[in-house]
Amino acid sequence: MDGCSYFRIYWNIMLPLAKPAIATLTIFTFLTSWNEFYEPLIYINSKELMTLPLALALFTDEVGTKWELLMSASVMATVPLLIIFFFAQKQFIEGVSMTGGK
Repeated sequence: MDGCSYFRIYWNIMLPLAKPAIATLTIFTFLTSWNEFYEPLIYINSKELMTLPLALALFTDEVGTKWELLMSASVMATVPLLIIFFFAQKQFIEGVSMTGGK
C-alpha cells in the first residue's frame, strides 16, 4: 500500500486483522460487567438500581430460598448473554483460535 497515510494503513490492514481480538475482548468485558456482584453490593443501596446478581441474591431470605423464582430469574438473566454470544460467535471463535499456537 504504497503512498497510503497512517490512518489508511490502520483502517485497511491493522483493524481487520485485530477485529476478532477486539470482538473477543468486548464479549469478555461485557460478561464481566454483567456478572459483577461485589462492587455494586458496596455502592448501591436502593433496590431499583441493583444489578442482576444482586437481585438474584434477594430470592434467599431468613425463611429459605424460593427456588422456582430463583431458577426462572436465572434463566431470564442468562437469555441476553446467549443472544449476544450467538451474534458474536464467529468473531469469538476466530479470536480464540488466533491466540493459540500451531
